[in-house]
Amino acid sequence: MLGIKISLKKTEQLKKHLLESNLFNKEYKIIKQDNSIIFPLTKLTEAKKRQLKKKFPESEFINYSFIPRKKTQNYKDLLLSILQKSVIDELPSSFDIIGSILILEIKPELIEYEKQIADALLRINKNITTILKKADIHSGEFRTQKLDYIAGEKTKVTVYRENNVRLKLDVEKVYFSPRLSTERKRIYKQVKKGENILVMFSGCGPYPIVLSRNTAAAKITGIEKNPIAHRYAESNATLNKTKNVTLLKGDVRKVLPELDEKFDRILMPLPKGAEDFLYLALAASKKGTIIHFYDFEHESELKKGEKKVKSACKENNKSCKILRTVKCGQYSPGKFRICVDFLIS
Repeated sequence: MLGIKISLKKTEQLKKHLLESNLFNKEYKIIKQDNSIIFPLTKLTEAKKRQLKKKFPESEFINYSFIPRKKTQNYKDLLLSILQKSVIDELPSSFDIIGSILILEIKPELIEYEKQIADALLRINKNITTILKKADIHSGEFRTQKLDYIAGEKTKVTVYRENNVRLKLDVEKVYFSPRLSTERKRIYKQVKKGENILVMFSGCGPYPIVLSRNTAAAKITGIEKNPIAHRYAESNATLNKTKNVTLLKGDVRKVLPELDEKFDRILMPLPKGAEDFLYLALAASKKGTIIHFYDFEHESELKKGEKKVKSACKENNKSCKILRTVKCGQYSPGKFRICVDFLIS
């Protein structure tokens, strides 16, 4: 079976690319061999092989007898004796899991089966104690989402773990994305000792606390307008015993100018419309500041994020250098959350 071999240093980059391109064969185990990793691949065309080799020239294609992964029982299997095949085919295959809470998106035609679906999910996922369903889209000033209870423990509060931290939150009253766990790791790996960092729209504290626990930053300041999210952030800072995190409640447009401070690194993880706040980040920057600007763009128009950055810099008399633009996960069909990393030069 065809695999691709690469050094341990490049493992994460290659894995991310394979997953995004649907080239990683998840039915087989990854192999560690000395200082290298071998990934099992799906069937590749010659063109795909050339593209992969061009992107990762240090990699090597190799034929290997990969070990199949043990197939775990799927929740759909439990429902085969209860529901018709036509219904099973319409069941969701992916969910948001935050701590012990699983959040379902139920199609209108499946609502009558939601209790059976939820019970099956509870039986399969031993770490899940509550099933909720999306009752509306993310909306309002704080981009929160109404969630309805279906089964399990009747709560909307959970403790979520990632990147050596614990975060307590109410999943209905606080905007939070577990899908950004890898992105938060990507950011903290860039942080240098002694940095003074600003996190705009800090929510319940994921970015400030992950940065505090995993870097040698000197100071991390978070600003959050949602009072409930801010209270959870303060609680989470205590829960994780952070020493270098300052959390401020209020509108970033009012709070940030009052700080009269320049930062080494600025993060802008706003769920929507962060371009409207670029002028504030630029005002709090200095030569050498790195800014992480988050945006939502169609995969065919990813450069739009960079154009927004360059336009804002021009309007605010700042020079910048685009360092990279990365995908941080799929938001909807064809649309991605992206991050533009840029340097004030």
